[in-house]
Amino acid sequence: MKRPLIAVLNGPNLNMLGLREPHVYGHDTLDDVEQICLQAAERLDVTIDFRQTNGEGELVSWVQECRGRADGLVINPAAYGHTSIALLDALQAVDLPIIEVHISNIYRREPFRHHSYVSQVARGVICGLGTRGYAHALQAVSDMIEDEG
Repeated sequence: MKRPLIAVLNGPNLNMLGLREPHVYGHDTLDDVEQICLQAAERLDVTIDFRQTNGEGELVSWVQECRGRADGLVINPAAYGHTSIALLDALQAVDLPIIEVHISNIYRREPFRHHSYVSQVARGVICGLGTRGYAHALQAVSDMIEDEG
């Protein structure tokens, strides 16, 4: 039986993890996050497609590619979550279980970070748990896929 595919998509500046504001985002790098996701995927018996981009259009295209290809989606939209209606529109079109992840607690930060367009379509939001939030998000999406299967 084919293992479910969960896309793990990351938005702008997450390639700077470990360097950028470690007091907010911690010391883990994006490579560390990928390893966390790979370990969780192995435990959950799913496959992941882990990607990061600084480009809004590229992120939107990747979301669109998930339709008919992936079984679920974990997304850390980073700043695009607060600004991108194009990303919201793409997410609405994929018809997949989606979990939104933020490493920091966006509700303890600047007021402009308190709103996320992605949250309008995500089935759940995990924020403030650091990079371990990705493992929780993969668990949640895996459970949703199983429940719907």
